[in-house]
Amino acid sequence: MTATPDLGAAQLASPDLLRSVFRRHAAGVAVITAPGASGPVGFTATSLSSVSAEPPMLSFGIGTGASSWPAVSRAEHVGVHILGEHQQALAATFARSGADRFGAPTGWREGPAGVPVLDDVLAWLVCRIVARVPAGDHRIVLAEVIQGDPAGDQAGAGRPLLYHQGRFTALRD
Repeated sequence: MTATPDLGAAQLASPDLLRSVFRRHAAGVAVITAPGASGPVGFTATSLSSVSAEPPMLSFGIGTGASSWPAVSRAEHVGVHILGEHQQALAATFARSGADRFGAPTGWREGPAGVPVLDDVLAWLVCRIVARVPAGDHRIVLAEVIQGDPAGDQAGAGRPLLYHQGRFTALRD
């Protein structure tokens, strides 16, 4: 017979419980970009997941109250950028409400399908949005990969940026 864990400290489901548990889950950091009616938009995401190899698909979540949501809700394509440990400031810029995300010092260029592609990242993809699935106060965006660069820019070679315990961090040796 196995021992039953003590559930005395267990909490009922709540937004705070979910946040507390996921603070302990280390996640890679990505920036999602999209063309917008009044200029490019983008946000920092830790919800990026590989969904399918055939066809190559991924998913990410975005809050419907996010400043980027109106553009993402209408976009046909998005850019997905995997950030390196040297890009904590870039991740913070794209996570901060009201920031000029595409102003200096952010380096970027227009990529395939008019999607903003960030400079100096570990890897990037341009994807065609195939579905936006309602999930509470968020939408799960499913997107099919159409083009990308698994090596990013030469300067982007290195180790990934992580998000853990409410802050950006790097792998430790």
